[in-house]
Amino acid sequence: MTDTAPAAQASTPFDWTTPTGLGTSAARVAAQFTQVLAAAAADTAAGQDPAYAERPWGDGSAPPLYVPVVERVDDALTEVVEDLLVEWARECGFEGEELDQLRDAGFGRLVVLAHPDSDDPERLLIAAKLNAAWWAADDLYADDSGMGATPTALPPRLALAMAALDPLPPAGEFTAPLEEALRSDPVLVALRTGIDHLARHGTPAQVQRAVYSTAAMFVSWNTYAAWRHTGEYPPAWEYLAARQHDSFYTSMTLIDPVGGYELPANLYYDPRVRRAAFQAGTASVMVNDLLSVAKDAADETQVCNMVLQVAADRGCSVAEATETTVELHNRLVRDFEEGHRELSALPSPELHRFLRGLRAWMGGGFEWHNTNPRYRARQGAAR
Repeated sequence: MTDTAPAAQASTPFDWTTPTGLGTSAARVAAQFTQVLAAAAADTAAGQDPAYAERPWGDGSAPPLYVPVVERVDDALTEVVEDLLVEWARECGFEGEELDQLRDAGFGRLVVLAHPDSDDPERLLIAAKLNAAWWAADDLYADDSGMGATPTALPPRLALAMAALDPLPPAGEFTAPLEEALRSDPVLVALRTGIDHLARHGTPAQVQRAVYSTAAMFVSWNTYAAWRHTGEYPPAWEYLAARQHDSFYTSMTLIDPVGGYELPANLYYDPRVRRAAFQAGTASVMVNDLLSVAKDAADETQVCNMVLQVAADRGCSVAEATETTVELHNRLVRDFEEGHRELSALPSPELHRFLRGLRAWMGGGFEWHNTNPRYRARQGAAR
């Protein structure tokens, strides 16, 4: 797939991953980050931040999205990660056309774009495997009726998915049938082996952070299933409340293990940091909603989508609802930008790096969505 060049490019990211001696890495990180903050302060004083730009999207007819610029496009590294990901999927039990669809989806490209502070394929596979597993569960269990997703089957499927992600202690004769079920479904195998890969490279706290953000995401999936089953769709505010726990925040929990460091739990869960992470995750998932309108509207059992819920609430056109959703996205990004500046005062290199990781994920996630055939094929059809 040919990469589309962004409207503006950030400078080459610092190499945070190659310390050369005891004590020197911390000093280097502090010095480099001081330079970054000084440059950012100068840009802010001048009324501009080169890390962000307004970007056209879709067919170009809607207002632009305010997004962080892409920090890295690396086709060679992408190919390496894609090859490793497809081989892993084959080991999970996916085959034939499913493997072709996985490669076409470009999850390797997503993680290379979204995690520019790592060039280690094994660490990038943490995000590639889990994102592929989450997407497979979403398509096959939750969203796509044509692929077998049904609202009534979703809750028990997600209960097994949680057992795959968070292994349960032995329960005598009842364990064997559970293990057989977990081995028989490629989606469950993908979730289990994906979290195992994270456990090999991350800490127990990072693993459980990902597990329980996934559990929160599954609560939202069950909520959507109830709406679809009853045909009683929510107002936009209620959908958005559910969507914020079903966002790319879950993917962003992997930023520091992919980068090879750990943001301490008391910083990760600080309300200011959590707010920034939710803003970044929700902004990124609004991009997904904007580019999925036609696909979601065409499903035989309508999928919830922010644009569609706004249009239904207001009795307006999809084009008008799109403008409202763009405004929401841009407000979230600008609020994140402001919060990032405020949090830069905290003396934590890990926090600074994590916040930059959130920003990079938004930029890379936008680029991936906007150039991915999965989202471009039907653009404009629902206008």
